[in-house]
Amino acid sequence: MSFDEKPEEAAGSSETAESQETSSPEAGSSQETVEPVKVETLTPNSRQINTTVKVVSKSPVRETVSRRDGSVHKVTDVLVGDETGSLYMTLWDDNIENVKEEDVIDIKNGYIGLFKGSMRLNLGRYGSYTASSSTIESVNTENNLSDKQYEQERRYRPRYGGRGDRYGGGDRRRGGGGGYRNFGSRRRY
Repeated sequence: MSFDEKPEEAAGSSETAESQETSSPEAGSSQETVEPVKVETLTPNSRQINTTVKVVSKSPVRETVSRRDGSVHKVTDVLVGDETGSLYMTLWDDNIENVKEEDVIDIKNGYIGLFKGSMRLNLGRYGSYTASSSTIESVNTENNLSDKQYEQERRYRPRYGGRGDRYGGGDRRRGGGGGYRNFGSRRRY
């Protein structure tokens, strides 16, 4: 009797799979095209931001050295916004020359990060921007979200490998730290 039930369940599941396949392009397109948001609705935890903004001004370009590989990068802050508010967007390297004052751009998959306690719109690895066909007449610079200070959570970075177990890390007084061989953990009498 259970043998007879299985083909019926399989047939039912194939029907649901077919119905899911036919509806998946609609569902996929709704997920890919996230509704554009206005600047005033952004928070320090905003992710996957799609918005249209106008470039108000660019700060001078400065150079910074990467902590990761020691390479030199150019960085600038650009004040962008719409009729509801404004904030600074950070641009790196080649993106700096591609954005001019008074340009209207569409941001796709941006995110908000905190830099010295103030909100910054970032593109990151997965974000992008394109020239927009829409127009923004005026930008509300009175409501600059980057002027508000937020308390930044301190990121914990373990020193000496971190966990205090046999692979290093922890407090040297307790015998941890130093590396994977961890010579300090042996008791010497």
